[in-house]
Amino acid sequence: MPSSPSSSAQAARVAVAARLRELMLDARLEGRELAVRCGWNPSKTSRIINAKTPPSDADIKAWCRACDAEDQAADLIATSRAVESMYMEWRRLHRAGMRKTQETLLAEYEQTALTRVYVSNVVPGFFQTTAYATALLRMIRQFQGYPDDVTEAVAARVARSRFLYEGGHRFVVIMEEAVLRHRAGTRETMAGQLRHLLAVLPLPSVTLGIIPAGAERTVWPLEAFYLHDSRRSVVETLTAEINVVQPRELTDYARAFEELAKMAVYGPAAKDIITAALADFA
Repeated sequence: MPSSPSSSAQAARVAVAARLRELMLDARLEGRELAVRCGWNPSKTSRIINAKTPPSDADIKAWCRACDAEDQAADLIATSRAVESMYMEWRRLHRAGMRKTQETLLAEYEQTALTRVYVSNVVPGFFQTTAYATALLRMIRQFQGYPDDVTEAVAARVARSRFLYEGGHRFVVIMEEAVLRHRAGTRETMAGQLRHLLAVLPLPSVTLGIIPAGAERTVWPLEAFYLHDSRRSVVETLTAEINVVQPRELTDYARAFEELAKMAVYGPAAKDIITAALADFA
């Protein structure tokens, strides 16, 4: 796994390394002796202990066996896999296409009561029309070279919109004005997407704020992030999905969201900005 820009992932990786080191010390082994028992170079032991190389499932089993702690292997493997899920490259997630990821997100939204979203690039998936989602996912597939299952992925993505109309779910979205003008697909596609935003604006489950292009900023434009209740923030970069779960980082994202929300306009003012963008495409 590549080095993660998320300190949540790094902190969790260090915790796994620390547990492995404790097993080695409890067994009264030196790093070189453990390496001999595991059948690998001593430098590998050093890299694992210093959290520079994540251990594979086989590495963990060999380590625990060398330390006479095989009963610890299953738990450590589960923990290590959880760390890996904190930083997931899109190429890895989408090696068989994008449909599976979109279906997995359906379950995530179903379990989330409050979804807080900040976007500076594209309209959030649960607000997207079929035409807009198709244009966007086709651009992503073409750039990244994923297998073409765009039709199926779009169906799964658009299915998220049902949570807007079901009880028990609330969506608070802060959107940069530029998102309304970043063109995905034809002018007709954009016009349809903006009309859809106007249609969802009055829903009781939705709070939509637009940060005007000329607003005085207290927080700089950030990459899109999705706060699922207070348990997880999903940050989307060009190459990876980063899952932030560390409490102090979640606090930072919540604080950033609050500050961004203060810069936004709502209700009739938000409607006016969307309508003005629509006039440019209609």
